[in-house]
Amino acid sequence: MCADKTVRFKLLGSFSCGNGEKGAWEQKSASGRKALSVLQYLLMNHTRPVSAEELIGVFWSERSTNPINALRVMFVKIRRYLKEMFPEQESVIVTLRGCYTFNPALRIVLDSEEFEQACMEARKQPGEAAAEALSGALSLYKGDFLAGNDCDWVLSTRRYYQTLYLDACRAVLPHLQKQERWMEIVSVCALAQNIDFAAEDFVSFRMQALISLNQPAQVVDEYKQFRERLWEEFQVAPTEHVEWIYALALGMGRQKWESEDILKMMEAEESDRSAFLCNFEIFRKIVALEKRHLDRSGGVSSVVIVSLGNRVVPATDANRLEKILLKCLRKEDPVSRLDEKSYLLMLTESTPEDAELVMERICRAFRRAYPSSGACISFRIASLEAKGKKYMVNS
Repeated sequence: MCADKTVRFKLLGSFSCGNGEKGAWEQKSASGRKALSVLQYLLMNHTRPVSAEELIGVFWSERSTNPINALRVMFVKIRRYLKEMFPEQESVIVTLRGCYTFNPALRIVLDSEEFEQACMEARKQPGEAAAEALSGALSLYKGDFLAGNDCDWVLSTRRYYQTLYLDACRAVLPHLQKQERWMEIVSVCALAQNIDFAAEDFVSFRMQALISLNQPAQVVDEYKQFRERLWEEFQVAPTEHVEWIYALALGMGRQKWESEDILKMMEAEESDRSAFLCNFEIFRKIVALEKRHLDRSGGVSSVVIVSLGNRVVPATDANRLEKILLKCLRKEDPVSRLDEKSYLLMLTESTPEDAELVMERICRAFRRAYPSSGACISFRIASLEAKGKKYMVNS
């Protein structure tokens, strides 16, 4: 088919269209968002005629007055728009027995279909060839499907292409990392994080690539933004792996330490007197170290789960409880968020009886500070003993 009989449309990212295989892309607004949405719906169904009844069902409610006439007026606008975009084409859209379809003499090319086909073909190839082909396919994805159009008919298709892109990213990133293609990793992960900010595999790949590009300060900034948003949305902390990459970036950002400076820093008294707040993985390792210590010393410590109950505002009351725990516990006592309504803490060198007294003091402090809270604080205490039995205290 001749190149001048080909019309191309970009649906991934900003909507635009162009002539031929390599024609210049243009972006012009149709007369109204609804007209543009109708055109986009036709493009998504360009392989078949679309009836007037179907379009009315999708774009007009049952309470609309005279939708048939409104549809005719809409197609006047759409045809005018297409004539401006493709002045050399006689008719881009034709009417056939109450249906609308694209001129069969034209070849309609959509970047969304090209992206989908490229992903499917790439997965048929073996090993590294598949990853390299998928890397090329990713370059076709310029943004969300029909970005800016939030009609119901768009959303499921948008999610499909997002999932297709994320799956391709996960297949490609280890390949790019192996080849040390750091800038490509940064670019791929940036778009993937716009789709799913909480997917930590994209966060970690991007952070590691930035470290390899000697950008530790940017890693630190991105980590802080990620941690803040993750906590705000889901009340969870980053995984140990992300924390490790962050710690590496912090180390790169510091000046080079002499051995004497490091020893002095370790000997210096810590200014922060509050309890030690950490994520669950760090907490688990601290408990494991404490068990080893108890095996040598023959002492006892206690681990406590403290919960807020069901009649709470999770984010608000959890933050309140965290403040009380950090204030009332010793600085050597680690504290970790367990879920949206509970915390874990370890009381070093404390028997379960001692731990129960501490928790009662914390409950009283919480009630004094927040008398209007609906929280019903409860706790469970487990002893850590030197090769001894564990027992629980519930309250």
